[in-house]
Amino acid sequence: MSVVTTENNAFMSVKQVAEYLHLNEKKIYALVNDGHIPATKVTGKWMFPRELIDSWMHNSAHGGLLTDRLIIAGSDDPLLYRIIQQFAQETGNHALISYTPTGTRLGLDLLQTNRVDVCAIHWGPDKESHLRHPALLKQHSQFRQWVLIRAFQREQGLIIKPSLKQKISDIEKLFSPEYRWVSRQNGSGAHRFLLEILSQYNKNFDLLNCSSHAFSEREAAAEIAMDHADVSAGARSAAVEYGLEFIPYGWESFDLALPRNIWFRRLFQDLINQLKSSSSHHLTEKLSGYNLSESGKLVWGED
Repeated sequence: MSVVTTENNAFMSVKQVAEYLHLNEKKIYALVNDGHIPATKVTGKWMFPRELIDSWMHNSAHGGLLTDRLIIAGSDDPLLYRIIQQFAQETGNHALISYTPTGTRLGLDLLQTNRVDVCAIHWGPDKESHLRHPALLKQHSQFRQWVLIRAFQREQGLIIKPSLKQKISDIEKLFSPEYRWVSRQNGSGAHRFLLEILSQYNKNFDLLNCSSHAFSEREAAAEIAMDHADVSAGARSAAVEYGLEFIPYGWESFDLALPRNIWFRRLFQDLINQLKSSSSHHLTEKLSGYNLSESGKLVWGED
């Protein structure tokens, strides 16, 4: 059997990379389809940069991704943002720690393709999170490799302009066309929350006067603070952060989805310890609307 030489090839074909990794070609295609191996399509054929294949193998030997980084996506939260910023400063140049709010569903898609290490999620009331959150994860093929860790519970409701506090005695009045709403992207927990509120009043989302759009809790609050809108679904902490008023609507669980191997990684455990620290509890007093009693708890995926 002839052996394909790959030492001087900057790019390898499916056959070459299969022989290089001592795998069959069917397995290579499966890795490509799942987004697990670096590849690019050129004139209809998959090609594999040899340098990136080597890096991918090295990274896989260290828990699946680089151990000196922690990339977090998913839902936005003011407390988590501040904790991660503080943690990154304390870690310095020893590791890359980043947080990019993308919304719940896009964050899970990024987790599925191994582009991030952790996804923050919230998807409905606290009392239903033990059902809703695992159901979201099970929509992805890698869910058996994932766990859910409780970050905290937070108070969810409507963020409104201060001038509306005395005018609004009934939430339903806010659905009037005279009030400008901040819309959120499909797949975000805040958008899901708003749709559920509307359904309780038999209202349709299309009837809202959506004057602006935001991709995060804090961006939505900023739109109201800048007088581009009057109301948005969001967390109490986002309202407090921007000096806005808040109409409470209940509590929700804010969880972190991640692969089991990332769960045991030192950086993630250090982040959880940061979340449990006295400085984090001090932050919750400033922002308000948080319960950290279950922070770090494994809530799903033990089996």
